[in-house]
This record gives sequence, C-alpha cells and structure tokens, in this order.
Amino acid sequence: MNSLSRPDISYLHKSINTKNNFFKRLIKEKNYWVLALPGILYYLVFEYAPILGNIIAFKNYNIYLGFINSPWVGLKYFKEFLGNPDFYVVLRNTLLLGLYELLWSFPIPIIFALFLNEIGNERYKKILQTVSYIPHFISVIVVCGIISMVLSPTNGVINTMLNNTFGIKPVYFLGRPEWFRTIYISTGIWQNFGFDSIIYISALTSINPNLYEASSIDGCGKLKKMKYVSIPGILPTVVVMLVLRTGSIMRIGFEKVLLLYSPMTYSVADIISTFVYRAGLEDARFSYATAVGLFNSVISLLFIVASNFLSEKITENSLW
Repeated sequence: MNSLSRPDISYLHKSINTKNNFFKRLIKEKNYWVLALPGILYYLVFEYAPILGNIIAFKNYNIYLGFINSPWVGLKYFKEFLGNPDFYVVLRNTLLLGLYELLWSFPIPIIFALFLNEIGNERYKKILQTVSYIPHFISVIVVCGIISMVLSPTNGVINTMLNNTFGIKPVYFLGRPEWFRTIYISTGIWQNFGFDSIIYISALTSINPNLYEASSIDGCGKLKKMKYVSIPGILPTVVVMLVLRTGSIMRIGFEKVLLLYSPMTYSVADIISTFVYRAGLEDARFSYATAVGLFNSVISLLFIVASNFLSEKITENSLW
C-alpha cells in the first residue's frame, strides 16, 4: 500500500481557495458592483445580446418563422452587396468621410488642450473650457437645423453676407456635392473638439509639475515645454485614442448624414450606415441590411487591429 502513490488533489484545493477568495472580494466590494451593475446590464442587453441577431445575415429571414427557423442562404447577401453598383460608392464615401474626420478632427482637441494648459489665469481657463463643451450637448437634430438655417440660400447668414459684401448670388450649399464633406467635418469639429479635449486635459494634469519647473530652469519657453514635456507626457493617451478613433473610421455619424444629405448629394454623402437604413427599414430587406452592417463591423475590426499593431511597432504604445 505504501508503494502506491496517492493522487495529487492539490489543484482542487487551489481551485476551491480561488473561488472562496473571489466570493470574499465580491462581498467586500459589493458597493462598487452595485454601482457598475446598470452599465454592465446595458452592455449585456443592448450591445452583446443583439450580436446573436447577426445570424440572419446568413439566412433568408422570415418574420413569421423567426431567425432560428428561417432557411439558410450562406453568403448570398454578402455576394449581392459586393456585386451591387453602389458598393464602391458607399464604401468610398464612408472611408473618405472617416479618414477626413480623423485627419482634421483628431488633432484639434489635442492642440486645444495643450494651449489651454498654458493659460495661467484659472478663471479664463474655466470659462474657455465651459464654452468649448457646450456644443457637444446640443442635439444632432438641433445642430442640423442650425446648419440648414445658417446655410439657407434664401435668408441664411452665410449667403446674406456673401451677397451683401461680394455680390455673390445665393448658393445652395447643402445641395452641392463639393460642399457636403466640408460642412460635415467642420461642424463636427465645432461640436465635439471641446468635449474630446477633456481626456487630454486630464492627462496633462497628471504630468509631474517638477518637469515643468526643471524645463523653466533650463530656459525653455512655453512652446518648448509643450514639445519636450507636455506632448511626451500625453503621448500614451494620444496613441490609445488614435487606435480607438481609427477603429471608428467606418462608423460615421449616421444621424447627421441622414439629416443633411439629399438625392443631390448621394454621390458623396451616401455611406454604408444610410445604405443599411434604406435597405433594412425602407425596403424591409432585413437579411440584406444585416449582412451589409456585419461587413461594416468586420472592416472596422480589421482597422482597429491593424492600427493597434502599427502603434505597438512604431511607438511601443498600444491598446492591448
């Protein structure tokens, strides 16, 4: 009997201890879990549970049969979308709007935060911050209404000024394809740059003040402090935000485009999201719309993985 080795059950004790420690921590931190519970439930119900509905992209969905009993069609709707003449148009418009938005709207909150950090008067700094935040809390519908009124060819402020000052005839800006992207990007910058700068302002406050004092002793002015202290200090935050924004290139603001575009500007304004809206809700082609939306999500995933990989290789900072 002594020669027989007893089975090693130490892993069972470790597993039990791990579970006990987990429940002890859960009880100890119950208040934090209660606070986090609404957010967790929101993501489970509205973000993760609907993922199951993507199965209808591979089925001929029938509302009476349900998405489980509807017949399988494989990649039929993906092939149909790729063969659609509008495919290249909506893909190009989505990519260009996303890239232009990243190119122009991403750096401005960083620049604003850097210069705001150099303002010594705290009162003026707070006033400027508050004023810059306000447009973000205006509804997209209201913003689009303001844009339509300001650019109106009949009594809009812009056309009135151009007519009275330079004698230029009224221009229907929202009906001109060459103006749509400029209007979309510029108004987006105005609405969001203040709110987007919050995270960079927070990152700047975490920089050790001794670094600024040391740079002052070395004779650095404000611009050199930005270059050698502020920018390196917030660089990890900038990289993480850039990776996240790159992953959102394909997720252009659907509501704003829908409210501003028209058949006259479809050639530059029609994007994948609006294409899905028309196919799914107007034409009631739910499987086709789901397939197009799933295609858009996969491309977004590839963008974020690629940008994270390049960021890690180039700057040694990454999201994961």
